[in-house]
Amino acid sequence: MLLVLDIGNTNIAIGVFGGDSEGGDGGLAGHWRFSSLGRTGDEAGLLLENLLNSHDFDKGLIDGAILCSVVPSLEEVWRDAVSRYVGRQPLIVAHDIDLGMRIDIDHPGEVGADRLANAVAASEKFGGPLVAVDLGTAINLDVVSADGAYIGGAIAPGLAVSMETLFSRTAKLPQVALRAPERVIGRNTINAVQSGIVYGYAGLVDALVERMFAELGTRTPVIATGGHAEVLAEHSRTITNIEPWLTLDGLRIIYRRCAGRDA
Repeated sequence: MLLVLDIGNTNIAIGVFGGDSEGGDGGLAGHWRFSSLGRTGDEAGLLLENLLNSHDFDKGLIDGAILCSVVPSLEEVWRDAVSRYVGRQPLIVAHDIDLGMRIDIDHPGEVGADRLANAVAASEKFGGPLVAVDLGTAINLDVVSADGAYIGGAIAPGLAVSMETLFSRTAKLPQVALRAPERVIGRNTINAVQSGIVYGYAGLVDALVERMFAELGTRTPVIATGGHAEVLAEHSRTITNIEPWLTLDGLRIIYRRCAGRDA
């Protein structure tokens, strides 16, 4: 089995793929998502053990692990936890390992590991060209060219970040659930905020994607992932597919490509 970890600013996603160590091709057998709140290596290790036990996974059968992170301090914690409590040294995703994808941008070392994992997974499933949209703490739009290269993208603040900023700086606005109201023209404050966030961000994604189409010279599949993918996809003109666990699948594919090599 293969253990995969996606360490983000707000959430951590962990998955277990069945199958052999050549990439866990037996499918996603278990997955969890929880807060990235600070933990020690021991706390993270015990959490891992509890998660595996909750699905009756024998950690002794985990013969590979891979981790991507955009938070350096958490990367060290979880690398230590996997090494000591699962007994596997995780492969760390970076631009200079064998991704099976050429990175054609100005500074390859600057691109987030999660963005690379998304591009790899989307490209394997849909081919190129394409746009992958990760709707999490930040909104990442990543573009794969017709010849399968990662060629960059765009980054914008995520929905939750914008809502937190709005509420913290406007004393009279109530906190609201993140869902689309029936009408864009809100007839009360709650609906007005929901309209601005949901329809506004759907428009932001569509505007960026349409400009990317123009630069690519063609329309492409647009694959959405992340915690807010389903909320926005329903109101987007450009999103064509939702893949909730795209990043975890990208980690599986990268591990498979690196297996047996000095990665």
